[in-house]
Amino acid sequence: MADLGVKLLRTRWFVRAPIWAFRARLGFLFGGRLLLLEHTGRTSGKVRYVALETVARPGPDTVIIASGFGETSQWYRNLLADPHCRVSIGTGYRRSAVARPLEPAETATVLADYRVRHPKAYRKLSGIIEQATGRGIDTVPMVELSMS
Repeated sequence: MADLGVKLLRTRWFVRAPIWAFRARLGFLFGGRLLLLEHTGRTSGKVRYVALETVARPGPDTVIIASGFGETSQWYRNLLADPHCRVSIGTGYRRSAVARPLEPAETATVLADYRVRHPKAYRKLSGIIEQATGRGIDTVPMVELSMS
C-alpha cells in the first residue's frame, strides 16, 4: 500500500488535481481535510499553489499542516522565506494567513494526537513517508497557519 501512496504523491497531475476544485470554490467537497495553500515563490516571486492535507485544527482560524517530504518541499521553503499566504479550506476562500514553523516539541504533541485520532491514517502515512524519504514520520516539519 505504501508503494502506491508514494507513487501517487510523486505523480504531478494527481497531487495538483484538487487545486482546480479549490479554485472553482468547491473546497467544501473535501470537508476540511484538504486545504489550498497560496504562497509566494521565494526566487520567482510568483504565486504558487499546493493542496495539502490538514493534520490538526486547534481552532477555527488555525490549521496545522505537515511537510511530508521534509525541509525540501518547495512550499515549505517558500513559507520560511515569506510566511504571508492565503488559505482556502472548507467554505473559506483565499483567507489571509501567516505561517509559523512548529518547534519539535509542538510537532511531537500534534503527531501524538493525530496517532490517537486517526490510527489507520497514521500507520499508512507513516509508511508512505518512511518509504518516500527514508526518514521517520517524527522528523516531518509542521507549520501552523493562522488565518485572519
